[in-house]
Amino acid sequence: MKYVHMTDALFDYLRTCHSRSGDQLLEELRAETAQRFGGDAMMQINEVQGSLLSILVAATGTRRAIEVGTFTGASSLAIARALPEDGALLCLDLSEEWTAVARRYWERAGVAERVQLQLGDAVASLRALPRERAFGFAFVDAEKTDYGAYFDELLPRMCPNGLLVFDNALRGGAVLDPAKDPGTTAIDELNRRLATDERVETVLVPVSDGLLIARVRAFQ
Repeated sequence: MKYVHMTDALFDYLRTCHSRSGDQLLEELRAETAQRFGGDAMMQINEVQGSLLSILVAATGTRRAIEVGTFTGASSLAIARALPEDGALLCLDLSEEWTAVARRYWERAGVAERVQLQLGDAVASLRALPRERAFGFAFVDAEKTDYGAYFDELLPRMCPNGLLVFDNALRGGAVLDPAKDPGTTAIDELNRRLATDERVETVLVPVSDGLLIARVRAFQ
């Protein structure tokens, strides 16, 4: 098997070699998130993941996207910036405090008109959406124990060839730990389940804490 062991120096190299390296707006968002929310700042995606999300959204020609778990807005900025001018992103989150920060940065980035924020329980919010294939891209980074439920609710609402991307798919390597916590167990179950689900084609990419990417096949 051919793969590269990640080191701090190599990860710093990755952080340098992508298109949004040195993005002033994102750097300010990360600094404010760290200052205001301390250790919770670890919940935001890093700049390498953000660049990958932007590339996937743009390459697939997505016009409507959905995000489950917005936090302070790093991932939603990556998605919204890659949408066409008439594109739309629906963000689901529980926290008014966190997403108030995201709202300010959407405005500063000039993408606020593309973004709709809905606060509340994400599973309930998903179930309330019309059961139609409306979304070309979905990013999930919320309550880990609900990952399976998010997938079940998102799949029938995804367009054929749409992409679902789940963050923290490696859970810091804990997916291999026999004594998993409930969140890690749910992620491990979803990783293995989707690998054999004929409705999707999947790959688990070792970017940061792992991204599980699933392409929706045409299905009845």
